Amino acid sequence: MNVTAAPAANTATDPTSTTPAPSPSTLAGQAGSVPLTRVSLAYIEPRFKLYLRFGVPARTLLLDRWRRCAVFLPGATFCRIRWHANDYGTIRWQLMVMQAGTPLDDVQRIPGVQPGARLLLHAEGDANVRAVLERIDRIEALGIATIDVSPAYWRTLGNRLAARLPLPEYTTERHAAWLAGRMLP
Repeated sequence: MNVTAAPAANTATDPTSTTPAPSPSTLAGQAGSVPLTRVSLAYIEPRFKLYLRFGVPARTLLLDRWRRCAVFLPGATFCRIRWHANDYGTIRWQLMVMQAGTPLDDVQRIPGVQPGARLLLHAEGDANVRAVLERIDRIEALGIATIDVSPAYWRTLGNRLAARLPLPEYTTERHAAWLAGRMLP
């Protein structure tokens, strides 16, 4: 399959940058050989934003002025944020860390994610989303790519949020242990 990676620039947070989009029929032809995960994105200033906080899509399709579709290969980890506002301010904040499924994975049905994904973390509300964003910023400050973070960490973070327990830090030692574990047969 001939899929080019997105540019190294942080296109995930920039709603104006896109990779040139192939025709949907071309992309549909590729879907037979490798199962792709399609994630809907939108940007309607100043009311609604549905964007990627991190993740490297294999392709980004520009649907129209406000909508895009990010396409991920199996196993890719990504974070999507949904933000709604009205005349009085923010009315909804939602953050989801997901992993694109492989043909053998069970995936959850998530609105705007086709055919679905493995939900690693789900945060709702201003305080929870800000807490997770702080953890993401700390991970990036360590020089660790957020797409390489252990899925178990995202699940633990989500469980701790739900239980209202102190949130764990992701350390370089924890990351090294995760990478070493991946190398084992």
